[in-house]
Amino acid sequence: MVQHYNEIVLAAGWQYWLFFLLSLIALVAFFILRERRIKRASAKEITIHHTLINLELHAFQAHMDPHFIFNSLNAIHHYILTTSTDMASLYLTRFARLMRLMIGNFNKEWVTLQEDLEALELYIQLEQLRFDNQFTYQVRMVPGVNQQFTLIPPLIIQPYVQYAIWNRLLLRPQQGGGRLIINIEKAENRLFIQIEDNGIEDNGTLAEIPGDTTGRQSAGVDIAAERLYMMSEKYHMQASIKTQQLFDEQRNPNGNRLTISMQYIPARQSLAV
Repeated sequence: MVQHYNEIVLAAGWQYWLFFLLSLIALVAFFILRERRIKRASAKEITIHHTLINLELHAFQAHMDPHFIFNSLNAIHHYILTTSTDMASLYLTRFARLMRLMIGNFNKEWVTLQEDLEALELYIQLEQLRFDNQFTYQVRMVPGVNQQFTLIPPLIIQPYVQYAIWNRLLLRPQQGGGRLIINIEKAENRLFIQIEDNGIEDNGTLAEIPGDTTGRQSAGVDIAAERLYMMSEKYHMQASIKTQQLFDEQRNPNGNRLTISMQYIPARQSLAV
């Protein structure tokens, strides 16, 4: 019996055993490489998660700027002393609502567009109060965008609005006449948020997504860009931020536009990494 088995093995030849050995090595190598890929992916996910937590904390700290809080309360106090207590009560209510939204949303990855725009408008209204209505604002929403069922990362739009107010609108030679327009639309399963102003020409370079690391003039803008980049990496949103100068018919600079683009995320859709 043993002799018969040896004859079969010899008849198979060395080619068979070489093929068997190579197949076994390939199978072992496949499982080793697969395990390494899984570990790398897991490590990357953990790194992104921890980075997002840190960025969310920094974003919250940037929004809870003591100067903004103090100046807003000081403006409300001025209203109490010099004008109408009804107006002071209105702005104090808005300030409290803004603080509540900021505290409630800072550790969330997603909020509805409606929630984010509510906080954004409260912030703009308080800035209008502080600077005696040197600028007006308008939020334009195309019919195809449902605020209640559209998700965006919180604390993304506001830093760019703040930048437009402080670095462009308030630096206009004219004391007044500033205009801020926020356009939100959806096209081809992508959400577009445009921030336009008629402030001074912006010679700085805002952070763009992905890959831009130069010319970031605002900590809030820097954090917002990094958060959007990390969210884009985690959820494959293909997010981008683009800036451009606006010109009138005579090709004179008459404003600035910043466009935030990301994959449209409906609230009913589950978010999978």
